[in-house]
Amino acid sequence: MRLPCFGLFVFGVLLSVFRLAHSSTDNDFAKVRAVNLGGWLVVEGWIEPSLFDGIPNRDMLDGTQVQLKSVGLQKYLSAGDGGGGNLTVDRDAASSWETFKLWRISMNEFQFRCFNGQFLTASDGDVISATADSPGDSETFYIERNNTLLHIKLLNGSYLQVTDNNQLTSNYTSQPGWDDDMATFEMTIVANNLHGDYQLANGYGPEQAKSVLTEHRKNFVSGSDFLFMAQKGINAVRIPVGWWIAYDPDPPAPFIGGSLNALDRAFYWAQIYGLKCIIDLHAAPGSQNGMEHSASRDGSVDWPSEANIQKTLDAINFLAQRYADNPCLLGIELLNEPSAAAVPLDTLVSYYKTGYQIVRSYSNTAYVIFCQRIGNADPMELYQAYLGASNTVVDLHYYNLFDPYFEKLNATENIQFIYKNRLPQVQSLNRANGPLVFIGEWVNEWNVTNASQVQYQLFGNAQLEVYGEASFGWSYWTLKCNSVHWDYEWNIKNRYLIGGSLLISPSYMLLVAGCLMYLLPLLT
Repeated sequence: MRLPCFGLFVFGVLLSVFRLAHSSTDNDFAKVRAVNLGGWLVVEGWIEPSLFDGIPNRDMLDGTQVQLKSVGLQKYLSAGDGGGGNLTVDRDAASSWETFKLWRISMNEFQFRCFNGQFLTASDGDVISATADSPGDSETFYIERNNTLLHIKLLNGSYLQVTDNNQLTSNYTSQPGWDDDMATFEMTIVANNLHGDYQLANGYGPEQAKSVLTEHRKNFVSGSDFLFMAQKGINAVRIPVGWWIAYDPDPPAPFIGGSLNALDRAFYWAQIYGLKCIIDLHAAPGSQNGMEHSASRDGSVDWPSEANIQKTLDAINFLAQRYADNPCLLGIELLNEPSAAAVPLDTLVSYYKTGYQIVRSYSNTAYVIFCQRIGNADPMELYQAYLGASNTVVDLHYYNLFDPYFEKLNATENIQFIYKNRLPQVQSLNRANGPLVFIGEWVNEWNVTNASQVQYQLFGNAQLEVYGEASFGWSYWTLKCNSVHWDYEWNIKNRYLIGGSLLISPSYMLLVAGCLMYLLPLLT
């Protein structure tokens, strides 16, 4: 028999214990209690989807993966071996070789990138091949669209058509109709999941993108938000920025200037309301993880190159020089979420060491923060590398999401995971020689369907207690979000997350953890 009323009573008693245990013992800045300002200066479409509402053909943004089927032959276009030869139209089913990533030039002009990175090109007579390493006019195609049907033509006006011997050529010279099957293709959109700065800027074009982003940067985060956070016991903000901020107000295309002025405003508000700022380089040139929040154009990870790493170090130098003497600067995070699969550890360690020296050349006190690699990587790998002598921090991101393991856990199991798995790792890293421990991203969300408010409160408080053990502190992801359980303000105002300013001492935390482990089955 379940005892929901008893469970609510016990939960209330535990909250009282929390408050009594923590009476007026945390008045200094001993640990960071921060909120991320995600989706503000680095665009993430899922955080604010309305930013993309005005884009024409917005289902054909940069990085959209498409498959093209000849209406006449009923076969898919294929770049055999992933690219490197002539295109064929001979596949009954589509897979990776038949999937192309769009590079958007305008609302009607596109380039098609193959699995291995080459581009479709008309550079070799009439035959279309997948052999261009970089795109130009010969790799740019104009799209005429009728819902899912397409006509594709070159900039010189000739259209693509298929031949009876399964080739793709560019010698259809008249205007095809939608019943001209050999010059008509059916498009299937396989994935359209990148909605970052690159997609927004190229989707709107520079003038409209500037208007949209100027309005967004002005209104999405304001001084009243800093007041709200300060009132709730938050003492810092982690502010994601893109590498192009170093070139403001005229960054390289397609990026839009203005984020530097917004960052200056954040430091001003922080000073007024007594908060500290962590500048987080969230998006590096070429993308360090292939995701929209690193401003990837098409999902590729091209950051680990000498040129891109140097541009990233230039951005760190710019930020450190500009803000080193600002009393609100707490730290600079050198790179957010580098991919373990695509960024070699030795490359990352070398970058981190150089970045540390750059920050130290301007400040002896600013914390230098090193984010762990995401994917199959142990944060201990950063402790084993000597990254810097003083005021260093390793950033771990804890989500009970994004892994099949969490998909079937119920509320009790999710909370138990925080205590059984997260807490030992935090305590182990706390004891390790070297950097402090920072849970730089976490959220009061999970894969539990129809969870109650009480269950969310228990989950949130379990995370606050455990992540409060981290020697540097924690930072919630994120301040505002279209998905409400990710939204810090919504969680606080609607009491799905309570006790945000409480950091329970170890003895009380372990006592309460034990009580929760015993009582949780009664509450779920």
